[in-house]
Amino acid sequence: MVENVIWPVYLDAEKTRAEGRRVSRDLAVEEPTAEEIAQAVQQVGYDAVIERSKTYPREYEPRGRVLVKGADDASKSDLLGATAAYLDVIRA
Repeated sequence: MVENVIWPVYLDAEKTRAEGRRVSRDLAVEEPTAEEIAQAVQQVGYDAVIERSKTYPREYEPRGRVLVKGADDASKSDLLGATAAYLDVIRA
C-alpha cells in the first residue's frame, strides 16, 4: 500500500510554485491547515492520518502533514486537485 503525503504548502495560495505549491493558484486556498486537508481527503474517499509535529523541509514553522492511505488508484496530481476542490467547499 502506497501512502501519499500532502503538505499544507502544496495547497497554499500564498506560496509560489518554487516555494512548493503544486496546484494552480485558483484551486489553492490561503493558509490551509492539516485538519482541513484531512477532512477534504476523507470527503474524497480516502483515509487520512494527521502528523502535526512535521515540518515541510523549506519552512521553519511546523504546520503538520497528512498521510493519505488507500490512494493507490489515483495519481498525486488528481488527489491534490480533488482535495483542493473540497477545501474550497469546506471553507465556503
